[in-house]
Amino acid sequence: MKVSPTPAQAEAIRDFNRFYTQRIGVLDPYLGSEFSLTEVRVLYELAHRDQPTASELGRDLALDAGYLSRILRRFESRGWLARAPSPADARQSLLQFTDAGRRTFEPLQQKSRDEAAALLAPLSGRQQRELVEAMATMQRLLDPAPPTAATRTVILREPQPGDIGWVVQQHGEIYAREYGWNSEFEALVADIAGKFLKNFQPEWEKGWIAELDGERVGAVFVVRDSATVARLRMLILTPAARGLGLGARLTDECLAFARGKGYRKMVLWTNSCLVAARGIYAKRGFRLTKSEPYQGYGQQLVSETWELKL
Repeated sequence: MKVSPTPAQAEAIRDFNRFYTQRIGVLDPYLGSEFSLTEVRVLYELAHRDQPTASELGRDLALDAGYLSRILRRFESRGWLARAPSPADARQSLLQFTDAGRRTFEPLQQKSRDEAAALLAPLSGRQQRELVEAMATMQRLLDPAPPTAATRTVILREPQPGDIGWVVQQHGEIYAREYGWNSEFEALVADIAGKFLKNFQPEWEKGWIAELDGERVGAVFVVRDSATVARLRMLILTPAARGLGLGARLTDECLAFARGKGYRKMVLWTNSCLVAARGIYAKRGFRLTKSEPYQGYGQQLVSETWELKL
């Protein structure tokens, strides 16, 4: 049975809105940049979606069509956005985020993450979890629609004790179940993970653990190959996290971190059968530079090296 809220409850909501918008500076130019919050929201969607249409963006962001059109025209004039005819609807164009657009957006995204981390930093671990859970509760209660990629709670955080063992376990279990790889592969990952922990250089290297609704579902790591080359390693997603764009987000984190540290190239090793991961790399401009058949992990495989100039 629906119950009308009391005036005090309504005023409590308004008090919280005033506090939070002031706390995160939402009324100021976003992160000290030239962009408004709305413009950055559009940049975010362009960076994390696969060729959306303007209608899709306007619907999902609840933006006026004319206002969104002006934003998109501005982005296009700056070379951040290209359009291609939609094969499904001749009246629509597919919006394609360009490399120049990603170079503009990634520093903003990194700064946003840094500010969010700074907001949580003074709190204890227990308080951080309480705050994140409270936000998830607010989101669930105010948006009763079934959880989607946009409404589920996703956190990317630094590895904590026990996480590296989980990463090794997931590689062993998932690759055995889905590709039939034997324990040689788990041993390889255990060796890489052990070296990451033992030789960790915090000023040049970083790892991320992805949590979905409080559960670990993914990971990725950046390792220093040389003063100018960073290596992306151990990207993994559990089946529960697939289809939510998390693989792309984890890869974008690596690229933003590497660019921020001044690396000039990112390299990675993968296998030709890992189609989804290869797609993520290709969309971000990685190029296949070496391919070689080999026998490994109980299978006939094709190893691949991919590179991206940063």
